[in-house]
Amino acid sequence: MMVTNKNIGKAFYQNLGKLFYAVAMADHSVHIKEIDRLKEMVREHWLEVDEVEDEYGTDAAFQIETVFDWLLEYEKDAVECYEDFEMFYTDHKIRFGDQIKYLIMATARSIASAFSGRNKSELIVLGRLELLFKT
Repeated sequence: MMVTNKNIGKAFYQNLGKLFYAVAMADHSVHIKEIDRLKEMVREHWLEVDEVEDEYGTDAAFQIETVFDWLLEYEKDAVECYEDFEMFYTDHKIRFGDQIKYLIMATARSIASAFSGRNKSELIVLGRLELLFKT
């Protein structure tokens, strides 16, 4: 795999971390159940997506959790994080096949449902994401 593809692969997972953070933070708080659900989804589904590793030889899918945790620690703005993901998606649509889009939506829905079901703020983000994937 070329270095640029490896870098794009790492950026791909980092931007997924931003997206999933935006979903969890849509209501201005992240519950521990949402974090647990994210970690569960990464381990059960995202580690199997490809063979991309970070510079330390760790599966790049763990970048999802790393970026999510960093954004949470520094209380970053959920809207900005979603917009960052949207820009990345627009610039790299080729990386987003139907199976990846399905897994992204499944993960986002799972996070949104992890604590007290989906609220209006989370539904808005999920709706925006669905519309984005249809473009």
